[in-house]
Order: sequence, then structure tokens, then C-alpha cells
Amino acid sequence: MDDKNPAHPTGRRKRPLRRLLAAAVAVAAVAATGLWQLMPAGAQQQEGGFHIDGTQLIDGNGNPFIMRGSTHPDVWYEQEFESFGELSDLGANTVRVVLGSGHRDWGTTTPERVAQIVEECKAQQLICVLEVHDTTGYGEESGAASLDEAVDFWEGMYDVLDGEERYVLVNIGNEPIGNNDAAQWTQATADAVERMRSIGFEHTLVVDAPNWGQDWEQVMLNTAPEVAAADPDGNTLFSVHMYQVYSEPQTVVDYFDTFEQMGLPLIVGEYADAHQGEDVAWETIQTEAHERGIGWIAWSYSGNTDPVIDQFLNFDPAQKTSWGEHAFDSEFGIVNTAERASVYDGDEPPETTTPGEETTTPDDGDGECTAEINVASDWGSGWQGNVTVTAGSSDLSGWEVTWDWPGGQSITSHWNADLTESGGQVNAGDVGWNGSIAGGESREVFGFIASGGGASPEVSCEAA
Repeated sequence: MDDKNPAHPTGRRKRPLRRLLAAAVAVAAVAATGLWQLMPAGAQQQEGGFHIDGTQLIDGNGNPFIMRGSTHPDVWYEQEFESFGELSDLGANTVRVVLGSGHRDWGTTTPERVAQIVEECKAQQLICVLEVHDTTGYGEESGAASLDEAVDFWEGMYDVLDGEERYVLVNIGNEPIGNNDAAQWTQATADAVERMRSIGFEHTLVVDAPNWGQDWEQVMLNTAPEVAAADPDGNTLFSVHMYQVYSEPQTVVDYFDTFEQMGLPLIVGEYADAHQGEDVAWETIQTEAHERGIGWIAWSYSGNTDPVIDQFLNFDPAQKTSWGEHAFDSEFGIVNTAERASVYDGDEPPETTTPGEETTTPDDGDGECTAEINVASDWGSGWQGNVTVTAGSSDLSGWEVTWDWPGGQSITSHWNADLTESGGQVNAGDVGWNGSIAGGESREVFGFIASGGGASPEVSCEAA
């Protein structure tokens, strides 16, 4: 969608041409026959990261993972960083994050911001689906970026995302083709996938359908096997956006059936219960997805110009809408069906280090807990630190950490901690949900952005 951005309130694009969809499903299945055989035999499984096995998305521990989540429009609402924790607390296992490549008037997401988002997703035990939104409606929407331009953006993010394949999927471009010449989607998407692999990305790649994501002309339904075959890693996940084109339950069923017959993986990357005054078969989407093990990401947590598709108003978990009730509380909604990715079982994800990172030496303390700061990234004028607490022999129900800066550093922002800073001394404590750590276990508990250059002060930890 693009009417979710305050600068683009209109919604003219998603045309109610659902009659064409049901009529053409059989044609799509025939057209695709044989093409899916072009997929790489025995798709290469990325070591320790997400990968595709037939129609199923498999996580880094080798277990099936079914997305049940919502979307956070970060590039438009960077001040609403607490949304990640709120979505996790509400039960979501996935968050799709709106980023900007700088081609549209809503701004550019920096590598530092992406690093911060990824670390927060990991801290909140969310699988992070990152998407470039500037491609929305290319060929029809003025100023929209091409998929090739989106890949330029991802190339600039490679150093930040390399090594995060257990926690991050890359959605190359949101709704990358409008309704003008939707057939261009196939080659443009295959080229984008091939180029992402040539850059070095080993992540599961998510590709959105044309026709503003709704694929009413069946381009993706017909040519998905060709795009899948273009991926040398065999690790491409297809995403359809289901709005008013999918107002009839049978249309949803037919689309799911065709992907199942082709043996290709599919998620519903966006949907709502109504859009532009027309109902969407949301109950069928949820029921069929549950029965078939298809993931979905409902649009959207908050921040839309049309509050009908806000699940919560004003980024406030206490202001749930009827759509929020459907997405979260219905029989097959998030609360009743979402399961955490097994990479988070029993603990927070392990630290990921790259050459040049600095890590403090843990203070032995008094046996209750120790702590360390990992310098996740340093861009000269500022840097990001992540704090990990390790419990001693006994379980922790809370923690407090303290350190003194070696000189010149100061914190400009922080998350997931009750933090104060005075005279070069920093004191931080848990915020409740992140205070419990099992004896002998480690947990990345909070993060911060600081000025003054990356530093490795000695950190003290006490049980609270």
C-alpha cells in the first residue's frame, strides 16, 4: 500500500478487478506447469539462516517458521521506536519494517538506523522483515524507484545485514509495479534477485507481487517459477498483498491452491479486513493460512492516514481498533496462533560479531551477574552499543549495570532500559520484561546510541 504514508492519502490504485482473478487461476496453473521444475535442485540451505524447503520457510535451527505479525512504518515514525516492544508484547513473532531509500519524499533510512532496528528486533524476539517502500507502484506512481534502484539501497546495507540471516529477511521492494505494464515484474524481479546474490546476500529474499501487490493480472501467479529459478540459492519467498481484490473467499482459496500446486512458498505480506470502502475476506485468509502453514503480516500497527487499517490508534496499545481485534484476537489471529522462531528458544539470540568490533571484558563481579558492552557499529560522529548481562549461578529477576566513560562519551538515545547519566557515570536497570535471566545464561538486554567514539569501559552488574 502507499496510502499509509501521510503524504499519499489517496488509494486509487488497488482496483476491484477480482472477477479476473478467479477466472484466470486455472490458466495460471497450466502456464506454470513445468516451469517450477527449473528451480535449483536441492535448494541450497544457508548455513544457520532462514531458507526455503518446498512451500515452507525454515528458520536457522531447521524448524518451520510461520509468520504472524504486523508492520511498523519506521521511516515515517522514527520517534515510535517503542512499537517493536509493543508488538512483541502483543504476541507478534514478526514485524515488517518500512524503510526509505531516499527516492521518495519520506526520507532515507541510514545504515545506523537499520542496525538499531535489527538489534531491537532481536532484543524483542521478533523476526525482522525489512522492506524498501520507495518502489511502491513503479511505472504508475510518479517518483517511484525501480527494483534496481532498491538493490542499490540494499547494497549500501550489506555490511550491516551480513551475518543477520537468522533474524532478518529482505523484502526487496514494496509493491514494486503498479497497474501499468505489470508484465515487466518478472524480468525486473529476477534481475533484482540475481543482483542481490551477486552482492553477497544470503538472506531469504521476499518479493512482492505487481498490481500494487495484489496480482490481479496473475503475473506473479504465472511466472513465480521463473523468478524462483533465477535464485541460485533457491531461497526466494513470494508475497501477495490481499485487499479488495480478495473480497470473495474463493479468490483467496484459488490463489493459495495455485501456489501449493506449484510447490512454491507464499506469504500474505499485507492484508486488512477492509480497504477503500470494500470488505476483504480476512477470515478466509487467516483460516486458510492456518490450515496450510502460510505466514501473514497484517497491515498495519499504526500511523495510517486511514484509521480503518490501523490496528491501534496513535501507536497506543490501549487504543485497539476493530481491525486490531481481528488481526490479534480472532480465532486464527496472532494471539492464538503466533509462535516465536526457535532461534529465540530459551534465551535471547547470541551476539553476532564482525571484524573490528570491540567487546568489553566482563567484570567478574560478585557472582550475581556480569555485563559487557558490544560496539555494534561506529560511524565516527556516533556509535551504537548493545549491553549483554550474564547471570551467575542463580536466576536473575532484575539487574542494574553501571559504568564510567573513559572520556568524552555521552548517550544520545537508548532503548529497553531505565537509564540515567550524570558526570560521565551511567546507571541502567531493567524495564521488567527484560529483567529475568536464567542462571548461567546471557541476554542482550538493551542498547544505546552514543557520541564520542566507541568505548569499552569496565561494566559492573548487580542483581536487582
